[in-house]
Amino acid sequence: MSQRSECVFCAVVAGEAPAREILRTDKVVAFFPLEPVSPGHTLVVPRSHAPDIWSIDRETGHALMDATLEIAEAVRRVFPIDGLNVIQSNGEAATQSIRHLHIHVVPRQWGDAMDIGWPLKTDWSEEAMNTAQGKLRAVLGER
Repeated sequence: MSQRSECVFCAVVAGEAPAREILRTDKVVAFFPLEPVSPGHTLVVPRSHAPDIWSIDRETGHALMDATLEIAEAVRRVFPIDGLNVIQSNGEAATQSIRHLHIHVVPRQWGDAMDIGWPLKTDWSEEAMNTAQGKLRAVLGER
């Protein structure tokens, strides 16, 4: 069996798995996860199977972001929220549990149970940050 045929998000896109779909375009589908963390929590996925962000073309990336912006605005208009997280993870080390690219749009309220756990302080030296900056700028300058 191929990865695509085993992918729950591909099954949702194909209409073979139940989902509370809220948006469908020629490039993306958006739906509520089975266990949303808050009212309005939405997943935005490309219709074609792509395991991660490095597997999509720019056109699909633009379509994903356009749909994410559209959903973020709708969520703000429908639900009483204090904020919003847009989360996109790649690979197990980044907590990606389903190997189909997806973006979480998560409405937030003060005091909710969700904890991102962002570190308040890092141990990167100035030299390490400057080196990383130089390397990235060099690669970006190649295009």
